[in-house]
Amino acid sequence: MNKRGVTFKLFIMTVAFFLCFYGMVILCQLLFFENFYQQQKIGRVESRLQSFGQSYVREAWGSGRVSREAARFMLQNKNQLAIVTLDGKVKLDDPFHISLRKADGKIVKVSLSLFIGQYGDELRAARIQPGDTITVEGEILESGGISSANVIFPVAIQKSGYKNIGALDETGIESGMKCTGTVTEIVMPDLKTLSGRQGLLFSALEEWFPLSQVHLEKLKKFEVLEEEWTEPWTGVRNAIIVHPVRQSTGEIDLLFTVTSLQEISETNEALRWFYLYLGIGGFALILMLSLFYSRMVTRPLIALNNTAKRMAKLDFTAHTPIRQNDELGSLSYSMYTLSQSLDSALRELQEANQQLVEDMEQKQKMEAVQQDFFANASHELKTPLSIIKGFAEGLQDGVSAGKQDHYIKVIVEEADKMERLVKDMLDLAKLESGTLKLRKTTFILSELVEEVVDKLFHLLKEKRLEAVIIPANELPIHADAGWMEQVMINFVVNAIRHAEEGSSITIRIEGSGEINTFSIENKGETIPEDQLDQIWDRFYRAELSRSRQTGGTGLGLSIVKRILDLHEFRYQAENTRNGVRFVVIFGG
Repeated sequence: MNKRGVTFKLFIMTVAFFLCFYGMVILCQLLFFENFYQQQKIGRVESRLQSFGQSYVREAWGSGRVSREAARFMLQNKNQLAIVTLDGKVKLDDPFHISLRKADGKIVKVSLSLFIGQYGDELRAARIQPGDTITVEGEILESGGISSANVIFPVAIQKSGYKNIGALDETGIESGMKCTGTVTEIVMPDLKTLSGRQGLLFSALEEWFPLSQVHLEKLKKFEVLEEEWTEPWTGVRNAIIVHPVRQSTGEIDLLFTVTSLQEISETNEALRWFYLYLGIGGFALILMLSLFYSRMVTRPLIALNNTAKRMAKLDFTAHTPIRQNDELGSLSYSMYTLSQSLDSALRELQEANQQLVEDMEQKQKMEAVQQDFFANASHELKTPLSIIKGFAEGLQDGVSAGKQDHYIKVIVEEADKMERLVKDMLDLAKLESGTLKLRKTTFILSELVEEVVDKLFHLLKEKRLEAVIIPANELPIHADAGWMEQVMINFVVNAIRHAEEGSSITIRIEGSGEINTFSIENKGETIPEDQLDQIWDRFYRAELSRSRQTGGTGLGLSIVKRILDLHEFRYQAENTRNGVRFVVIFGG
């Protein structure tokens, strides 16, 4: 990374920004988090306590409803709640309790707040349900609160058919009792969220009551008291909130809550270590994010710079523009447009130059072809002209009457050959001109082949040949019938010329799907494998001596090639075991 580059500068600025922001977060956590968290927690408890007090006074809850709502309040806020009078008399039964109906019909309540602190797991495992019969041993307290039932503070609970829960004293407990009954109601806290400091509420009540004169005057004015209190035995920090409410009878009840603040201090201490470890990983993350951000921002500039360097070297290949709705995106699009225009102009110039080179090569090739064509044509015409001239001079010199007919026959035959050669040369020139327009129609190929064989019957008869046409699942073809007749004539004539006397020429036309396959096969000399591709050239003969015994002009297969190429049909020649086969695929 270049120290003077934009990427490096942006990287340093981004790292500095993130470090400052991260440092501010750490500082705020160290200095203000604990007080903020404490205020939020106390404020939430006060708000819910006020709502609880309003419903308590307005709806005049009974004993059961008060217990249920108090239990719900304590579970939601994870604190302890008591309803007491100004002189410290507790009016609310323990919200976590078991209601027992004794044999005489009386209701006894078993307080669980202190008991579950020591035996909560065993009590939960016993799965006590309404309708179960249990025996409770403990200390009884006459109720003077909301409930008219007596309250037992248990030291042991025995469920019928289940082991003892707690510590039974064989000698009994002073002022204690045993009570057996049927469970009518059970209210237990969620042990996952149960605080182990259930006894804090009673310690706080003992320390606050009787109320001091200052507290008493404020409460009579219905002021909410909020003070921090440290439990003397454990040193646990708590917040005590006392909310006074007026009953319909005019009496003042106090909603007395104890909320632990110890978890705030513990949480804050844990967070300090957490942020220390997080800072190590956070610093590495900041470095990576800053590097990524700096590269992301400077990547468009680097791309534009690279594009400009390529354009300076006349490399105008189109690049993808940067898709951003800002000045960089606009500049990139302008450079992209300029690059395309210059690349198009340069490509056109190169194409024009290439076309010029190709035209010159084509011209040279055409000149070579023309020279070769004229040489071959001259060679092909020279022999019949020499024969015609020689026999004509013989007639002029007055050959015997018996030979005149023979001389005239030879002259006529050579003239016919010259006529065929000229005709083939004209047809080939027409096909190679590029101006020929095909007149395509749909017809049955086998019918066309039969007509061609009928026209060439005399050639077949001269060599005692038989032409066998085998159509199978034939489909109509779409082609120029006139030129396709010329193809079939050239194929059949070629097969006749190179076939052994007395043999058969097999012509197959097979349809498959949308394709017709035409093949013509004779029995005779094969073509050397290295010359199979050359037979389509003009004036090519398989005979090395270029003998004229077969009577061909050397242009037939070249004409076939041009016609099939114009129709875009596929074709090939191949040697068979006893001769040569030509194959044409129509369609596909």
